[in-house]
Order: sequence, then structure tokens, then C-alpha cells
Amino acid sequence: MRALRTPDARFADLSDFPFEPRYLSIDDTLGGALRMHYLDEGPGGVGPILALHGEPTWSYLYRHMIPVFTAAGHRVVAPDLIGFGRSDKPAAREDYTYQRHVEWMSDALEQMDLHDVTMVCQDWGGLIGLRVLAAMPHRFSRMVLANTALPTGDHSMGSAFENWREYSQSVPEFRAGRIVHGGTVTKLTEAEVAAYDAPFPDETYQAGARAFPMLVPDQPDDPASAANRAAWEILRGLELPVLTVFGAEDRIMAGIDKVFQKEFPGAAGQPHKVLPGAGHFLQEDVGLELAQLVNEFIAQS
Repeated sequence: MRALRTPDARFADLSDFPFEPRYLSIDDTLGGALRMHYLDEGPGGVGPILALHGEPTWSYLYRHMIPVFTAAGHRVVAPDLIGFGRSDKPAAREDYTYQRHVEWMSDALEQMDLHDVTMVCQDWGGLIGLRVLAAMPHRFSRMVLANTALPTGDHSMGSAFENWREYSQSVPEFRAGRIVHGGTVTKLTEAEVAAYDAPFPDETYQAGARAFPMLVPDQPDDPASAANRAAWEILRGLELPVLTVFGAEDRIMAGIDKVFQKEFPGAAGQPHKVLPGAGHFLQEDVGLELAQLVNEFIAQS
């Protein structure tokens, strides 16, 4: 598997991002290895918050939340998905599959030997994270679901998602920073837009970002549908506490929080929130509030 690696110089002097890069060597599933970048902040010896980003972001998305977590005494582990951030980027679109993303993240958790994990996931962070949780529930203690889903293809994802997918495949220049900017209410500075563009020096680095929208199961016979249905069966039987925090202005994920609240036993009686003034990338719009809600959730569960 041929992979590209974004030059370190692209990540110099990022806005509000004083965190030390760390790396793992991940099995690429074809006998080779990929380098995965992650952040690991806060004290050791405590169950970590696993902060999982989605499309087309990276661990930079959690930069405002990490200090709130660590100030409360929490360890935070925030990986960059393969194909994103400072992680390696397989060059061919066909190298990216839903199953491989699950296996890559599972490998990372096993290598770090994480236990008593609080998963905080958004967008594809949930699509991948929930599959990982279903495969190794013994590693997790609770989950916070923010603007995410676990689709099986048995129900439509809606017109907003269809429009996004069409855009992601047809737009001549895939500008990650402008996509994040468009998915927020408060809007980004030019420096923040540049930070989201940093992982992608040119189009050749964007195979994973272009591939993601087409990997979402949207038909009952999608390659990932059966595995996602099986994950749902496991997740429905878990008693882990579950909190949903969704952005009121997120049109793509609107209403999916109610599905999680209905299907997950551990969601009963929790202080679920739909936050005003928050779009799809609610970490940008209401990151401090979201982080405080996670801290309170951990303290109370």
C-alpha cells in the first residue's frame, strides 16, 4: 500500500495547537505499516477520553476542548484517522474501506492498551468508534455521541447528506478548511481554515477525504451494512452510559440523536442536549460547552 506523508513544515505554528505529536505504527492490513498520529495529553493512570474526529478534520478539531478535559484531571487521547491530519495517507482511493478504518483504529487502541475509555465522537468518528466499541466493549466505560450516526443502509440518510456527497465528489478543489468553515455557525479565522487545509498539500493527499462520503452505507446491501447491523445488536445490549450532544444547526445529522436515545439502554435518563448556535462541527461552535458537558457526564456516571 503506497502512502503519502504530509511534511512536518505544514504543521508549524498552528493556531492554538501547542500539543506534542505522537505516533504509532499501524498494520495496513496488507503486510505493511502506516504511521498514525495522535495526541496524548493529561495525567497517566486514569481512564482516557478518546476524542475521535470525522470528515475532513483531524485532532486539531479538539484543540479548545483538550485543556478543559485536562484541567479536570482527565487524560485525552485524540488520534488522526488514517488519511487525515498528520497520519499517513494511502494514495489510492480503493485503499480506503470502512472495515479498514475500523481495523486501523482497533489496532491503535490495542497498542495503547486503553481501558476505562470515555469515547467522544463526531461524524465519522462515531461511524468508526461505535464499530470499535462493539468489537471490544470491555475497553469502554461510557460514550458521548455528537453529530454522528451508525447507518446500515436500511434507511435514507436524507437529502442534506445526499447533497454533501454529491458536492464531495464533484467539486474540482476539495478545500477542507472551507468545508469546516461552512459547517459552523460562528465561522473560522483564516488561520483556522489554513490549519484544516494543512494536512493536504495537494489533491494527491486527499484520497481518503474524497472516499469517506462514498463509504457511508446508503443501501441495505452496502459492503458495511451487515457489519453495522451486527454492531447495533451488540450495542443495544450494553449498559454503558450514553450521552448525546447534537448541534441544532446540523442538517445532516438532525434527529439521529433520538435514535441513539431510543436504542441504547444507557441513554435512559441522561441529560441529552441539542445545543443552539452549533452546526455540524460543534467542537468549533460550542467546544467549551461540549467539553464541560463531557466532564459533568463523567463525574456523574
